[in-house]
Amino acid sequence: MPFDTFANPWSPREDLRITSVRAITTAPEGTPLVVVRIDTNEPGLYGLGCATFTQRYRAVVTFVEEHLARLLIGRYPGDIGDLTRLAGFSGYWRGGPVTNNAISGIDQALWDIAGKRAGMPVHELLGGKVRAAADTYLHASGRTIEATMDHAQELIAQGWRHVRLQLSTPGGGGYGAPAVPTEYPDAPYGNGWSARDYLRRVPALFEAARETLPENIELLHDVHSRLTPSEAVWLARTLEPYRLFFLEDVLPPEHWDRLPEVRAASGTPIAVGELTTSLTDAVHLVRDGGVDFIRSHVSDIGGLTPARKIADLAELSGVRTAWHGPGDTSPIGAAANVALDVTSAAFGIQEGHVYNDATHEVFPGTLRIEDGWLRPNEAPGWGIDIDEDAAARFPAELSGHDAWAAGVRRPDGALEAP
Repeated sequence: MPFDTFANPWSPREDLRITSVRAITTAPEGTPLVVVRIDTNEPGLYGLGCATFTQRYRAVVTFVEEHLARLLIGRYPGDIGDLTRLAGFSGYWRGGPVTNNAISGIDQALWDIAGKRAGMPVHELLGGKVRAAADTYLHASGRTIEATMDHAQELIAQGWRHVRLQLSTPGGGGYGAPAVPTEYPDAPYGNGWSARDYLRRVPALFEAARETLPENIELLHDVHSRLTPSEAVWLARTLEPYRLFFLEDVLPPEHWDRLPEVRAASGTPIAVGELTTSLTDAVHLVRDGGVDFIRSHVSDIGGLTPARKIADLAELSGVRTAWHGPGDTSPIGAAANVALDVTSAAFGIQEGHVYNDATHEVFPGTLRIEDGWLRPNEAPGWGIDIDEDAAARFPAELSGHDAWAAGVRRPDGALEAP
């Protein structure tokens, strides 16, 4: 056994051992996904976990296969907490999205194995359901307010009760909406984005929404971390009459210490956490009074195990969960989100994604949203498999994701972080 110094002396099953740890990449929707597969010496017993860090997926693959596999092969797979701690402490310097996504793949795969061994879905291992299903939201966007309203009405007709609204802003700052021509052709950077223009357009979007959409529809919006604290306060106050379900990512991580000021200055609920890259980051957001909803990407903080701790802390702190869950979350990651949703009293809302047919082919058992509701599988583990032949037909490739994530520039040419 490798690294005997760290072996658990109390492992109860000397006959059950990890035999293989590897990463599988695929992109059935064009977005690179990373899934870790852990095999054991019991025939047919293996687990799958989400390790997707789209912008650095090759680094995660290397971390899993060149570093973590050597630590885990030969060990007992039931010691989930010990093995994930071992993986996290093994490099001395720790944390960050590459490390935590790699550990998340290990963590979730071990939970999958645990469920299969017990003959139970993971949510039952977590204590069982406190709700039958998780309510979800999808994103409505458009170049104009009218186009955004049309998209929102389409989603409402399909059964969604919560809709995130995004509007194009010249210069690309209207995150999640189509690009539109610049209004600054003579500026040093002709395709620049202006926070002032953004702040002028967003209230008009929500005024139209409350005039157009049914009163019972809950409205959300993602700022995408591009405001100063004073701008965030102004926007949160201005949007109060439109009763948002939440306003997301009003400040960049560098200014999260100012979130309590923003939250105290307005009754608009604040959701933050998509850019947390450690359990500690998420703990600070919940504990320090700056958020109403914690939005962590579960694999970026290390998987199901740390996310459970955050959900418990949120419950004790009066904060609700709204786990990040768009198309750069694999179906395994989506299943982990839902296991948390249906077992935590702190659940608030779940970001949804409608996977395409190719994804369902690659990942048999992928969850389907029905009338806006998301339910976990009742099969042992995650109830989701991977067809590696199908996965190979949709190879992951380096693409424009790095450039997309680099942010936008203001008219003077200054780079604005995402």
